[in-house]
Amino acid sequence: MSKIVIIGAGAMGSAFALPCLDNNHDINIVGTHLENDFIDSLQKNNNLHPGLNTEIPKEIKILKFEKFDELLKSNVDLIVLGISSKGIEWVADQLSRLYKDGKIPKLLMLTKGLSIHKNQYELLVDKLERLLGDRGIKKADISAVGGPCLAAGLANRVHSSVVIANKDIETAKKIADMLNTSYYHTSHSDDLNGVEVSAAIKNIFSMAVGAARGLCSQNISDEVREKNYLNTASALIKQSINEMEIFVEHLKGKKETVKGLAGLGDLYVSSGGGRNAKMGSYIGEGLTFSEAKKTKMEKVTVEGADLAKEIAKKVNEDFDQKKLPLMLSMINAIVDDKKLELDWESFR
Repeated sequence: MSKIVIIGAGAMGSAFALPCLDNNHDINIVGTHLENDFIDSLQKNNNLHPGLNTEIPKEIKILKFEKFDELLKSNVDLIVLGISSKGIEWVADQLSRLYKDGKIPKLLMLTKGLSIHKNQYELLVDKLERLLGDRGIKKADISAVGGPCLAAGLANRVHSSVVIANKDIETAKKIADMLNTSYYHTSHSDDLNGVEVSAAIKNIFSMAVGAARGLCSQNISDEVREKNYLNTASALIKQSINEMEIFVEHLKGKKETVKGLAGLGDLYVSSGGGRNAKMGSYIGEGLTFSEAKKTKMEKVTVEGADLAKEIAKKVNEDFDQKKLPLMLSMINAIVDDKKLELDWESFR
C-alpha cells in the first residue's frame, strides 16, 4: 500500500482517486486555496461531485487547503497534480516551500499543456520542472498520464485505457502497476515528450475533425449530411494523425506514440464530443471563431483555441502550409478570425 495525495478537487483529480482506492492505497484529495467553499459544499451533499454527478466514496478523504502542509509532510509516496495549467506556478511555489531540502516525492501530472517560453515550445511537465528548479528543487521525478479517459466515466468505473509516461521506463512501469485495476487499464512508456505533445495538440485537431459536418459538402440537405459526414471525419482523422506524427517528432517524441492511446485514442474521444469538437462544428458551418464564441460558446473555455493562439507564431515559423496543411489552416482560421478553408489536395 502506498500513500497518494491528489492536489485539486476538480473532476479529473477526484475521479482519479477511484483506481487509487481500488488498489488499497491510502488516498487523500486536498483542495487548493480556491476550493475551500467547494469542498464544504461537497461534504454537505454526501460527497456528490457536481462535475461528475457521482458520489465520491467516503473512504477517499477530501480535505481543505488548511490541511495541505500537514498532509504533504506525512511520508507521501506519490503526489498527483490535478490542478489546471494556470495553477502550475502556484503548485511549484507550494511544493518548493514544503520540500526545501529538495527531496520531493514522485509527481504524476494529470494536466496537459504546451506553451512558448523564450521562443521555444515548452510542455507543461517541462515548465513544472523549470519552475521547481528555479525554486531549488533540482531533481523532480515527474510522470504524466495520457490517453482517452473522461472523468465521469472513470468515476463510474467504466473500462478505460491509459498510458503512464516517464523518461525512465521502470518508474513508468512501477506507477502503472500501482494504478491498474479491472477497469482502469494502464500501460507504460518512456516517451514522455510524445505522450504529452500528443495530448496537447489533439485539442486543435479535435476542432478540425469536429468541423466535418459542415465541411462534408455545401450542396446537400442537413439530413443527408448527418448520415454521411463520417466519410469526411475519417479523412480528417487520418490527416490529423499524419500531422501529429510530424509535430511530435519535431518536439523530440516518437511518432509511433501518436498511433497509441495518447494520440489516436485521445483524438477519437475528444473529436466525438466535448468543447473543442463543438467549436469545430460551428467553424465548419462557416462561422468565424469570434462569431462562434460570442453566439454559441461565450462562457466556455476552448482549450484547442487557446493553444492555437499560444503557439501560432512559432508553428508558422517552423512549418510551411504543405507540411501541416490541416493544423495551420485550423490555427490561422482562429488567430486571424477568418472562415476555415481547407486545401484537400494538399492532404497526404
